[in-house]
Amino acid sequence: HLYFGPETWALLPVAVVTIAEHIGDHTVLSEICGRQFLKDPGLHRTLIGDGVATAVSAFLGGPANTTYGENTGVVGLTRIASVSVIRNAALIAIGFSFFGKFTALIRTIPNAVLGGMAILLYGVIASNGLKVLIEKQVDFRQVRNLIIASSMLVLGLGSAVLEVGPITLSGTALCAIAGIVLNLILPHEKTEEK
Repeated sequence: HLYFGPETWALLPVAVVTIAEHIGDHTVLSEICGRQFLKDPGLHRTLIGDGVATAVSAFLGGPANTTYGENTGVVGLTRIASVSVIRNAALIAIGFSFFGKFTALIRTIPNAVLGGMAILLYGVIASNGLKVLIEKQVDFRQVRNLIIASSMLVLGLGSAVLEVGPITLSGTALCAIAGIVLNLILPHEKTEEK
């Protein structure tokens, strides 16, 4: 028996945002690595991989899985995109997580150092996003494009929150949904042919 109550619909924005973040991260990774990951292995395959990973995580009592912009930033900074290197780093991190002394050592890293790394990582993500917009020749002379990009930017940087009944949207979720809605409702400008 399937149940679709209000709490089920509350998860819909999370799913939409996860897909939007997935596409964005893979687009930026494609630019960083010089490969078209949306074509090979293909968006459908990478989304299925995310879905299967989330199903396994849910079965084991874990959170939803998604791509993380932080990882995109690390690839952008280090220029290391090898699957084996990332897999080995993940296995090492999982192994270290079982040793309390190691996690205590990690906690001794000053907040200023972590903050500096966050500035670099998010800066690389934002810069690569701008690079994609420039290379795809998004015309910001068109008011429509300017409104969409500006609205998403201000909502994200301004820590805006939207509450609709039991659903609370903020951060990436609010930005992605605002961008999708504005893209659907704003009319396209007619270009004059010379």
